[in-house]
Amino acid sequence: MEQKKKIMIVEDDVFVMDIYHTKFVQEGFEVVSAENGIDGLEKLKKAEAIPDLILLDILMPYMDGLELISEIKKDDRLKDIPIILLTNLSQKSDIEKGLELGANDYLIKSHFTPSEVLEKARKYLKKE
Repeated sequence: MEQKKKIMIVEDDVFVMDIYHTKFVQEGFEVVSAENGIDGLEKLKKAEAIPDLILLDILMPYMDGLELISEIKKDDRLKDIPIILLTNLSQKSDIEKGLELGANDYLIKSHFTPSEVLEKARKYLKKE
């Protein structure tokens, strides 16, 4: 039997988190949720199974998404996980900084439906 792909969603908006969590679970993914960068980093460091993909918000309390990318890229166990920034920030400088730090792609939340985000995630999962 094929192993379920594991997605980590790091998002501080409970409503948005719930939408994406539900969508990915319905599509057969295992989902790990984190409500901010610190929570996400702690879960990544103690995870027995590394996620196959991370959906990451930029604006969050305690540790933002850009700081989390920096931490992930320093860790040899985690640095190759594809990261898609899922954000409301459409400012070019934030997006460019995220991509420079190592994010693979970005999606502006208001421009994509959960189904479109799922399709984008699947493209990165097929590259493994």
